[in-house]
Amino acid sequence: MSDSHVSRRKFFMHSAHKTIGVSAGLAAWQACDLSRFALADEPKRTLRVCLVSGCPLYKSDESLAALEKYLTARDHVTCSRAFSRNKEELPGLENLDDADCMVLFTRRMQIDGEPLQRIKRFCRRGGAIVAIRTASHALQNWLELDKEVLGGDYDGHFSNPITQVKIVEEAKDHPVLAGVEPFASHGTLYKNAQVADDVTVLLAGSFPEHTHPVAWVRRRQGGRVFYTSLGHPDDFRQESFLRLLANAVEWTCDQQPR
Repeated sequence: MSDSHVSRRKFFMHSAHKTIGVSAGLAAWQACDLSRFALADEPKRTLRVCLVSGCPLYKSDESLAALEKYLTARDHVTCSRAFSRNKEELPGLENLDDADCMVLFTRRMQIDGEPLQRIKRFCRRGGAIVAIRTASHALQNWLELDKEVLGGDYDGHFSNPITQVKIVEEAKDHPVLAGVEPFASHGTLYKNAQVADDVTVLLAGSFPEHTHPVAWVRRRQGGRVFYTSLGHPDDFRQESFLRLLANAVEWTCDQQPR
């Protein structure tokens, strides 16, 4: 994928002005300005986040527990859990029914019936989704999740020991990247050569001779999606990675990251 193709969204601003009296204009400006500050002081609505863990390979239970601690340090986030080390069950998925956001970190789970339908319903109703690493192949009975929902193109991974993570220049001002700095991941680089046309790539991962997108956002069916192929246990010890995920939770829930 070419560098010019990494970020596909264009932003523009249009403004219109009407000639009005000076006094009226000043009054309108003051009202608008005061309103802006009033809105900034309003408390954020509480976000209900359901953490879904099922990837023992990457210690997703420990990693999501660390993320939960990081998220709940913000006074407007509460978390529930659907954790399992058994590929055929995910107890706690009922928490998805009234969750604002699902953080998905499972690998080839073999759930079926109502548990699988619960996740499908959440995705298809436009629920906010933050998907981590093996979420590209999270559900063995719904591998289409990767392309249909996440906008990815998972095709295995390289065997590199270190992945250098850098911010995509065209996306540097995206809210999900607020406070995020480049870092090195000990996870292998996932192959995602042909992500969907409607995603905006935020981070690229590389090692000599290979570069692939490793984090992106997407809007679909009235909802927002964030995916990252990062997620090695050591990544959750990096402030930039935790900040990335926390920002993603807020952005997918249509809030401005702090």
